[in-house]
Amino acid sequence: MRRTGLWILLACAAMATLLLSSCRKELCYNHWEHSMSVKADIRAAYEQEWELDCGCAWEDTWQTYGFNTGYDLLRPAVPGGLKVLVYNPDGKYEEVNGAPEGFLVRMSEGEHSLLMYNNDTEYLLFNDLGSTATATVTTRTRTRVPYSEEHKDEITVNAPDMLYSHYVESWYGERKLEADILDARMQPVVFTYYIRCGFSSGAQYIRQARGALSGMAAEVYLKDGSSSEDVITVLFNEEDCSVLADRVEAKVLSFGVPGYVGGVTWTPDGECFLTLDVELRNGNVKSFKTDVTAQMVSQPRGGVILVDGLVITDEEGSELGGGFDVDVDGWGDYEDVEIPVD
Repeated sequence: MRRTGLWILLACAAMATLLLSSCRKELCYNHWEHSMSVKADIRAAYEQEWELDCGCAWEDTWQTYGFNTGYDLLRPAVPGGLKVLVYNPDGKYEEVNGAPEGFLVRMSEGEHSLLMYNNDTEYLLFNDLGSTATATVTTRTRTRVPYSEEHKDEITVNAPDMLYSHYVESWYGERKLEADILDARMQPVVFTYYIRCGFSSGAQYIRQARGALSGMAAEVYLKDGSSSEDVITVLFNEEDCSVLADRVEAKVLSFGVPGYVGGVTWTPDGECFLTLDVELRNGNVKSFKTDVTAQMVSQPRGGVILVDGLVITDEEGSELGGGFDVDVDGWGDYEDVEIPVD
């Protein structure tokens, strides 16, 4: 009986030691959060805007156009996560990931710069992050037959994922018990162009649609959202399009126009074209190309592109053949090819 009691006592002591050890480890792991250290309490708020209103006032007049979606439904969602790049006094930087609404970030003592952006993207490529002045983002290259063959001078890419960013030029970290609150105003650097292509006749023959928006910015600077002068063509897919009774509407994400550094208008150095490809119910494919440069001048960062008067003749719509099997779901030989990144 005594031996049994002794074993029980020893077992309880061992368990208590184990629990105490576990608690100590946990306390040590989070020790910096509650002790004298340099820490910033990042509190992120997102500007869920899909366009930069430069005077077109689409939000005020949206209902009069009868679009297939609501203005507010185009607003981007809050992302799934946040990345913070902390640039230290020695010129190096550290990456910290956490919840989209913000989190505690531990730093060294002294002056820092911080760059923040959402970390839940799929197609985006982040370049030259070693300096806040050179940090840019672009999107992955892909080709589409026959568009890429017919426009060999253009670089065709995936539409970018939604991206927000925020830059803190200078933040001084001091050792103290409490964390300093750092408010982050996360602004969009990817915007939406809502496209409406109206048909005077023949819209009933359309099975599905997709297209390309050329003359767009290839990359933006994370520091301030300005775009480079480099130009790309954004490909958009059938999933981005809605085929309606008399029109096709599409939602296309992009970095906006090239060479934009702010202001309400843009002075183009080139041209922007919208190409709409429609696959007809008989399997034929017809393309419409429209110069939309003038519409981009007052819409450098998202907006609405309107095209009217497109025609599909009865002969084009009812003609059989054309090299496509009407029962095939998709574009057949017209499939996209994504270019792998080394």
